[in-house]
Amino acid sequence: MAENDWTAALEATGHGVIRGLLGAGECGAILALYEQPERFRSKVVMAKHGYGRGEYQYFANPLPKRVLELRRTLLRYGPGDFNCLHQDLYGPLVFPFQVAVLLSKPGVDFSGGEFVLTQQRPRMQSRVDVVPLEQGDAVAFAVNERPVQGTRGIYRVRMRHGVSEVRSGKRHTLGIIFHDAA
Repeated sequence: MAENDWTAALEATGHGVIRGLLGAGECGAILALYEQPERFRSKVVMAKHGYGRGEYQYFANPLPKRVLELRRTLLRYGPGDFNCLHQDLYGPLVFPFQVAVLLSKPGVDFSGGEFVLTQQRPRMQSRVDVVPLEQGDAVAFAVNERPVQGTRGIYRVRMRHGVSEVRSGKRHTLGIIFHDAA
């Protein structure tokens, strides 16, 4: 598999990394929008809902041009924040995958805060993947289930994703969903 063949990796493992999707300047420009509340239609404080700790916001329309190109939500995590394993299944229609772009620089802006995926395989132990990302890298991942070829045919693997605890600093992520969420 080629180094940046994220579509093949997405099919094979339920996630694929898109290296260098955004440059440092683009990451900084999008990150700066987070402090402009008028740019957002809603803010979710995860602790209020039992989702973890930290917050995320949904951009209001019109979306910023670059975000419109990529698509949708912006997340921020600080020390002690995390996002419990979950699935983004909101509304009557759900697109089968989504993308998260790391806007912050690991080891400089924050420590910890690894992107984590689990695969709940039938009659087997769950598999956990920690996806290492650098600033500007994106990970495309299955939102709910993905098909896997087994010895007796194709079966479904349930996917969940989250973020491990941020130990220091602030971690910002641009989440791109391809359906309208609440």
